[in-house]
Amino acid sequence: MRGPDTRSPRARRPGARPRTVTAAAAALALALLLPLAGGCGLTSGSPLADGVRPGSVGRGLPLKGASLTVTSKSFSENILLGQIMGLAFKAAGANVLDRTNIQGSVGAREAVRSGGADAMYEYTGTAWITYLGHDRPVPDPQAQWRAVRDADARNGLTWLAPAALDNTYALAMSRAAARRHGTRTLSDVAALSRSAPGAATLCVETEFAARDDGLQGMARTYGMNVPASRVQKMDGGIIYTQVSGGRSCTFGEVFTTDGRIAAMRLVVMHDDRRFFPHYNAAPEINSATLRRYPAIKDVLDPITARLDNDVARRLNAEVDVAGKDPREVAEQWLVEEGFITR
Repeated sequence: MRGPDTRSPRARRPGARPRTVTAAAAALALALLLPLAGGCGLTSGSPLADGVRPGSVGRGLPLKGASLTVTSKSFSENILLGQIMGLAFKAAGANVLDRTNIQGSVGAREAVRSGGADAMYEYTGTAWITYLGHDRPVPDPQAQWRAVRDADARNGLTWLAPAALDNTYALAMSRAAARRHGTRTLSDVAALSRSAPGAATLCVETEFAARDDGLQGMARTYGMNVPASRVQKMDGGIIYTQVSGGRSCTFGEVFTTDGRIAAMRLVVMHDDRRFFPHYNAAPEINSATLRRYPAIKDVLDPITARLDNDVARRLNAEVDVAGKDPREVAEQWLVEEGFITR
């Protein structure tokens, strides 16, 4: 699920930013995962048996005869994206093995890089900072994607066109608190922290509080006066309920595509100085697989182009708030959009 157990450490989230992943560390992580993986892991999986057919994508069954394995990380949004990808391949004629829901970022990426899986949806900021070892993000999202695409081409990975879906950090507050304080941007939050320090209380995850590209860097960039006494550290899932009820803090760290933002009627503060990195989702394909089946691009491009933060929040809420199965949610959305038929 996309709840608190998948949010800490940040390496389990799209914006995971541990130290650079070396080849040796990646190989070790993959080796450790292999014997532990279960039904959704690297050593086994379940064939997609859904009776889906082409809609606006997959006409003429361009992937007929292909055997493709899709994977994902272990939080709801990425599992959903993996299911969307697998169902699209299935509708285009491929035999698809579902190996979604791998714990941690490294295992899923290494599965695609090594050929243990063929494709997944990955996040540009994660690749640039976590895997490729850069300290500073590229401010423009398209330039960030191009930088990742070009760098990963040397690693046997091909990045297809990115989605508008950008799952990055943000601060949010309840609507009542937003009306009371008149805050709409992070600059407004900074001004509040100076004019009414007692009102600028924050609930954040432990890692966000410690990272230079989290609370510390944000406070410096915006000139926020937020001493440790006004910062509460807690599990990511609890933050949403604390902020929505106004019980422990005025502002809380959230992720911009989380379905609970809308479900709990939270107001997201605009990052008006563009501090946080971009984490646009894009298909990451094993390059050898794409050379063998170039039609993968034509199948995925129209779907990716439709994915944005509003779509992600709605689909994520179906899973995390309504408790629906990710494959069911993915299939329903693809059918509604006309991409596939049943």
